[in-house]
Amino acid sequence: MLWTIAIVLAILWLLGFVSSYTMGGLIHILLVIAVIVVVINLIQGRRAA
Repeated sequence: MLWTIAIVLAILWLLGFVSSYTMGGLIHILLVIAVIVVVINLIQGRRAA
């Protein structure tokens, strides 16, 4: 589910660049948060394994 959210945010972020329409800095903040969560999840997953 985490990957799905990250992919959807990345697609919306790219769509914002293509259409020159962004909702302020909100989508960029969400993208950064999604990337941070994915990295933390990867680090914790490797540590637990």
